[in-house]
Amino acid sequence: MRWSSTNSEVVASNKTTLGEILDIEKNMAKWVLNAPEPPSMLRQVVDNVKDTLLPHPNPKTFSYLRNQPFSKRAFALLQDLFPILPSLHNYNAQKFKCDFMAGLTLAIFAIPQCMGNATLARLSPEYGLYTGIVPPLIYAMLASSREIVIGPGSVDSLLLSSMIQTLKVPIHDSITYNQLVFTVTFFAGIFQVAFGLFRFGFLVEYLSDPTIVGFLAAAAVSIGLQQLKGLFGIVNFTNKTGLFSVVKSLWTSFKNQSAWHPYNLIIGFSFLCFILFTRFLGKRNKKLMWLSHVAPLLSVIVSSVVAYKINFNELQVKDYKVEVLGPIKGGSSNPSSLHQLTFDSQVVGHLIRIGLTIAIISLTGSIAVGRSFASLKGHSIDPNREVVSLGIMNIVGSLTSCYIASGSLSRTAVNYNAGSETMVSNIVMALTVLMSLKFLTGLLYFTPKAILAAIILSAVPGLIDLNKAREIWNVDKMDFLACTGAFLGVLFASAEIGLAIGVYFCFFFL
Repeated sequence: MRWSSTNSEVVASNKTTLGEILDIEKNMAKWVLNAPEPPSMLRQVVDNVKDTLLPHPNPKTFSYLRNQPFSKRAFALLQDLFPILPSLHNYNAQKFKCDFMAGLTLAIFAIPQCMGNATLARLSPEYGLYTGIVPPLIYAMLASSREIVIGPGSVDSLLLSSMIQTLKVPIHDSITYNQLVFTVTFFAGIFQVAFGLFRFGFLVEYLSDPTIVGFLAAAAVSIGLQQLKGLFGIVNFTNKTGLFSVVKSLWTSFKNQSAWHPYNLIIGFSFLCFILFTRFLGKRNKKLMWLSHVAPLLSVIVSSVVAYKINFNELQVKDYKVEVLGPIKGGSSNPSSLHQLTFDSQVVGHLIRIGLTIAIISLTGSIAVGRSFASLKGHSIDPNREVVSLGIMNIVGSLTSCYIASGSLSRTAVNYNAGSETMVSNIVMALTVLMSLKFLTGLLYFTPKAILAAIILSAVPGLIDLNKAREIWNVDKMDFLACTGAFLGVLFASAEIGLAIGVYFCFFFL
């Protein structure tokens, strides 16, 4: 009896399943014969915006909230708009202590790096500090990542200066150059927001790994060559990033010995060795990792004292034996730059093209950094959300005297090693940079330019991935050709040509 009852249950179950399948097939046939109207373009755009800005994992949440008080509905909306709020749900004093110490460590590391990257972008050092304040604050509130640290990047700074200087040479007209920088940042932000909301992120996939490896390696070499001006204290130096132009400028300077200052080389090279040595110690012994984080700021302080002693007896700045930054605008927060945006028909087309290129490079690196460190902590990020956050912060940044900002690999690594728990560390870093800008800029007058060059040069090796290039060679010779093409194009021509060569090879192989 027991077997027969069980068998009958199985038969009944099979009949039910068969009936459900038949019903599904009937419904599918009706759907095919009477297909519903596809959603309009506007409906699709609205749905994309909702999915990006209001990502509800549970579709029943909205129906649940309809019966809740207004305060609960408002708080749920705020949690969707500002992902930092859910991460603070179980926040306590211990987590705040970790974030606070990580934020201070980040600020110590970021302040000299921000100033150095600003000089690489051919801007005054204070613009690097401005970029270390507003963009991190906005990104911390909007992004889904818990690890990425925002600020001016060396590759973005090089791209900005090398591409804009074809329109206006910054040394000749700094005001116009600043206007072009802010406008390019504005367009880059517009493109990034569009990529996120309209799901155009697939465009980034055309920049394959081999192309990125070759591009970053050539950019690192170009960055290093450009810093020779500050390291040697060369007075007349080329504004171009091509290898031939830089070598020619170096040769001309060395032939005319009065055109460069040996004191700058001694100071810059000495502290470059010191920074690299502390980084080596940090890798060998984790307990000394803090020393590599403090080394850049310590180098700035000590070298400034040395430069003050050497230049103290000189009456005029032009007679200084060690080139220094000079006066840095401080004492206030980011000034408005809304009135400095320029949409002149003669240059706006070029600015849009530059903004598109920098937007793609910036978000590619930022997403890669975010995914890498998110996987280390066992969670994921929302790429569309990240791209929109990057775009919004750059749009606002362009209106508050900031230039292009992105996720920094070196600062994110410092943040991770310092034990950060949430994006509060970004907020602490930004506020610390703000306080430094308001009260400490006067102390930076005698900061040698050679030190900022040394700090940037110390980050160059991290952009050259020889192991990855060797792996590409072993796996696919055609991919290595794309890598080599991007490298040579950037090194001997320009960043745009290098990227175009890499993308062309990818399409050609397809």
